[in-house]
Amino acid sequence: MTTAYLNNEFVPLEEARISPMDRGFLFGDGIYEVIPSHGGRFVGLKLHLARLKRGLDEIQLELPVSNAELTTIMRTLVERNGSGSLGIYIQVTRGVSMTRNHVYPSDVTPTLFIYTFDIGKPNEGDPDTARLWRVVTGHDLRWQRCQIKSTSLLGNVMHMMEGVDAGAEEILLFDEYDNLTEASVSNAFIVSGNTIATPALDQHKLAGVTRDMALSILRDHGHFNVEVRPVSRSEVEAADELWLSSSTKELAPIVSLDGKPVGTGAAGPVWCRAQRLMAAHRFDDY
Repeated sequence: MTTAYLNNEFVPLEEARISPMDRGFLFGDGIYEVIPSHGGRFVGLKLHLARLKRGLDEIQLELPVSNAELTTIMRTLVERNGSGSLGIYIQVTRGVSMTRNHVYPSDVTPTLFIYTFDIGKPNEGDPDTARLWRVVTGHDLRWQRCQIKSTSLLGNVMHMMEGVDAGAEEILLFDEYDNLTEASVSNAFIVSGNTIATPALDQHKLAGVTRDMALSILRDHGHFNVEVRPVSRSEVEAADELWLSSSTKELAPIVSLDGKPVGTGAAGPVWCRAQRLMAAHRFDDY
C-alpha cells in the first residue's frame, strides 16, 4: 500500500481526502512538481525546488513548509515506499474556501499533497532496452503561460489524447509560426549531425529540469554542438534524431514522426552517447 502525505499527515494513499471546496479541485488553482528518485537519491533536486518556488510565486502562493522540511517529507515517503525508482509528485493548492470566488482568498491554508509512483529504472544509453516513442505533430492550442507548472492541465491532456487517438504516444506542438514549442508532457530536442538543438524558453514552454540538466551535461561532458534557438518544422522533419525529455523519461528517442521513420527508425547513436552521459551525471548537484 502506497503511503502519501497530506497536510501534516502520512496516510495510505487510498485514504487521502480533500474537500470539494479546495480551490485546486474547483479552479486548478495550484502548482505541481515531479522529482525522480533512484535508490533513495534525488535527481535535480535544487532545480526542481527552484521551479516549484517560481511557479508558486507566479500565482502568489507560499509553500506551507520550508525546503528542508519538504525534503525530509520526501525522504520519508521514499523510504516508506520501498526506495526504488520513484517519481515524487508534489501538489500545492491554495486550499479550501467555502466561498467559490475567482479572487484569491486571503484566509485559507494551502493544501500540500505528496505521493510516490513507480517510474522504472532509467536507461543507461542502451538502444536495445530503450523505450521508443512514436509521435505526431499538431498546432499548440494551450494557454499562453505554459512556463507555469500549473495543475490546470486540460490543454495538455487534450493534446496528449490527440496524439493517442492518432496512434502515437506523444505529440510535438508547433506555434503560429510553425516553430516547435514542446510536446504535451515533455520538452523536445532535434539532432542533425553533431548538433543538438532545443527551442529557447518563453511563455509557450515549461523550463524542464531534465532539459536544463541535459544542456549542462552535454555541453560540459560531451563533444557536441549544443544550441538553444528557434526550431522550425522543416528542421524537425529533416532531423537525424528526435528526442523527448522529462523527469520520468530522461532523454527518450523518437523513432516515428507522423507515421514516417525518424532516421533509421531506431534509437540513434547520438542518443546513445547522450543518455550514457545523463546516466553518468544524473546525480550531480543540480
